[in-house]
Amino acid sequence: MQHTTVVVVGAGPTGLLLAAELALQGVRVTVLERLAEPDPTIKAGSINIASAEILDRRGLLPAAERVQRRRMTSVDAFAGGASDRTAPESADAPEPAGGAEPADAPEPADGADRGGQSDWRAWAPGKFPAFGHFAGMLYRDDLLDQSDPVLAAHTAAVGGFLVPQHDLETLLGEHCARLGVEIRRGVEVYGVRDGVGATEAAAPGEGVVLETSEGELSAEWVVAADGGRSVLRKQVGIEFDGTDPQLVGYQAIADFDDPSGLSRGWTWTPRGIYAYGPIPGRILVARFGPQPEDRNAPVTVEELQSVVRYVTGTEVTIRGVEGRATRWSDNARQARSYRRGRVLLAGDAAHVHSPFSGQGLNLGLGDAVNLGWKLAATVAGWAPDGLLDTYGSERRPIAAWVLDWTRAQVALMRGDEHTAQLRRVVRGELFTVPGVMNRMIALTAGIEQRYDVADAADVTAAAGIADTAAGAGALVGSIAGDVALTSGGRLADHAHDGRFVLVDRSPGGDFAGAVDQLKPRIAYVPDPASGAAPGAAPDGAASEPSLLVRPDGVIAWAAASSDADASERLGRAIRRWIAGDAPGA
Repeated sequence: MQHTTVVVVGAGPTGLLLAAELALQGVRVTVLERLAEPDPTIKAGSINIASAEILDRRGLLPAAERVQRRRMTSVDAFAGGASDRTAPESADAPEPAGGAEPADAPEPADGADRGGQSDWRAWAPGKFPAFGHFAGMLYRDDLLDQSDPVLAAHTAAVGGFLVPQHDLETLLGEHCARLGVEIRRGVEVYGVRDGVGATEAAAPGEGVVLETSEGELSAEWVVAADGGRSVLRKQVGIEFDGTDPQLVGYQAIADFDDPSGLSRGWTWTPRGIYAYGPIPGRILVARFGPQPEDRNAPVTVEELQSVVRYVTGTEVTIRGVEGRATRWSDNARQARSYRRGRVLLAGDAAHVHSPFSGQGLNLGLGDAVNLGWKLAATVAGWAPDGLLDTYGSERRPIAAWVLDWTRAQVALMRGDEHTAQLRRVVRGELFTVPGVMNRMIALTAGIEQRYDVADAADVTAAAGIADTAAGAGALVGSIAGDVALTSGGRLADHAHDGRFVLVDRSPGGDFAGAVDQLKPRIAYVPDPASGAAPGAAPDGAASEPSLLVRPDGVIAWAAASSDADASERLGRAIRRWIAGDAPGA
């Protein structure tokens, strides 16, 4: 029987990124994928900013930027000129970009076309893009406050978020190849036996046995990233709770005989919603009502044409599709637990929902970077007690929020007049309130995610420390974003190997000693103010706090120079996240 340390089942973006994260830490990992070749079917149209920052931290942003430039050229050709170009949607599976005003939306009073979104060629480093939508209501660049510090802290990766899922899988596959990850395609996984109830304490070889089309394979750990109908999740008996679907959606690259009757962008109708673009032939259409009798049956051209005609009210003719059309729903469910013994769940195996506003792909990538270093630490034997359990406790609330976010959008997409009036209120009254557009965009972009990572003693002490130190403490649990260094470069430049990063901004390098024995796990980056003398009061750039950033980009500790308890709190953070065997543990 073949044996490996970790098996990841599924070579989608979640599985590939997770495998790479494990390999970065020296873990032997094998990926099993039932498809013989990567799936070319049109799926997610882009990733969000939080996901682009994941690529940035692993040195993959230049490759993502090249994909974005190619995509912009393709969309530019479809739009036919700068006057009617729009910022594309952040999309998971079927998220096309904006075009004509939605059917029930009044003409903007200010005369702006395409919902007020700007020409995307104007996006530049330092400017946050107004991409995305909520229930088909496009976010508006003219209502976005670029001075918002939340957005301003996350602009370094804006050149690399227009990455369709197929291109992302190619990019991550190449990343895995460079790291020596074994990807075995055309292998069907039927289930598991033995070891499902094993714990971290199990000896090598006492983990899980997988039953596959190529025989049995044993592993110390197995991660199911095998999609919403996960075979492994079902077999190990993890409940999948949630709500039943209310709509049926389709997406394809279609060859239309004459698409002139279709509006570009999102359009609501009494029978559903559709979007055409932003690349030639791309059509998304969703109708409310019963599910098909056989949801696993391939989508025929006739079925696609019928639903497009029904929802749009246009007698368009579809001659064929590129690749194959996909069918999906707003079925919203979440695994009751992300782990059973030595089997863990990630991506769609752990949660499913409608693809509206592009959350699913990004949710899976977040799972991968959160789980990767924790599982690697467990395999290596240095994980503090309970570290692996924080994967579920941190990621499940994020997924629960996403499910509710997508349910709310489905509720706003109905074709009845009452819902149409509600959309008018949301779009015309709420979305125009100062700050609301920024908040909606930040939530969609994934940069407002927070984890409860602070030590209980730090929370208790926070009220009694200086304002500057309290402000630094407020960063704990948030995503680091863009962190510029006074010596040049950025924090992300030091995160390519998947270690923790400690940015020490104290004038005298006060925190160097805390990580002396932990260099294989922590990259130490001294970043004092230029010309500052040891012991001197910092000013300018050095007023920025020192930071300990986890491999997944989450700030685990932050301290201003005025914080007298900084070293003590850093020690607690190190013991909690990096070295349970450190002094004082």
